[in-house]
Amino acid sequence: MSGFVYIVGAGPGDPKLLTIRGLECIQQADVILYDRLVNAELLKHAKADAELIYCGKEPGRHGLIQDEIHRVLVEQANLGKQVLRLKGGDPFVFGRGAEEAAILRQADIPFEIVPGITAGIAAPAYAGIPVTHRDHAASFAIVTGHGRPEKEQDFLNWSALAQIDTVAFYMSIGNIEHISKSLITYGKSETTPVAVIEWGTTKNQRTITGNLSTIAQDIQIHRISNPAMILVGEVVSVRDQIAWFIEKEHELC
Repeated sequence: MSGFVYIVGAGPGDPKLLTIRGLECIQQADVILYDRLVNAELLKHAKADAELIYCGKEPGRHGLIQDEIHRVLVEQANLGKQVLRLKGGDPFVFGRGAEEAAILRQADIPFEIVPGITAGIAAPAYAGIPVTHRDHAASFAIVTGHGRPEKEQDFLNWSALAQIDTVAFYMSIGNIEHISKSLITYGKSETTPVAVIEWGTTKNQRTITGNLSTIAQDIQIHRISNPAMILVGEVVSVRDQIAWFIEKEHELC
């Protein structure tokens, strides 16, 4: 009996933002390999006898490393099982979904990709910030911002990014000073609005705003931590007009 693998985007955090197709895959899977940012509520839709395997990765604490994830996907599918790889957001947006799909193709294992809503769009929307706007932004980029120049890991084209109206930075809280300085150096005004959205679309969401010259200090003052999206652009100013999601009050420690 031939197995099958579904590579599914679980969405940005709110379990109701899962797609209908994603829900179907959860309900029929024999084995579910899930990431750290997948809302645990989604796993309640799994079959009672489904095997749940945690694959989360976080600094200093790793679940299954990527090579091991590849091995388990192939192994379980070759046993004839319906295997679900459940990823936060969208599997093809900083999710290594393409790498996993390539491994499955090499092993002649059939698979399906199920897109999910990515945090770079959803978190701003829940914060009342459109990533494009007729009056403020005709271009939008999503970027992984954790590369550090001192480790020769900064591969971003800052001169190009500085020309884009709205930029969403993933995985970037620890690198905010470098991000701000680089954008200013390559042409962004230091007064360009910035929003930081922590735990976007969840009950723990909170949003702070500032500008490129202040946001690093703002993050420290409010003790913002990952997971969080950083959004840079004039669209942040629209939040004052259309913010709709009631955020939880957080006391400063």
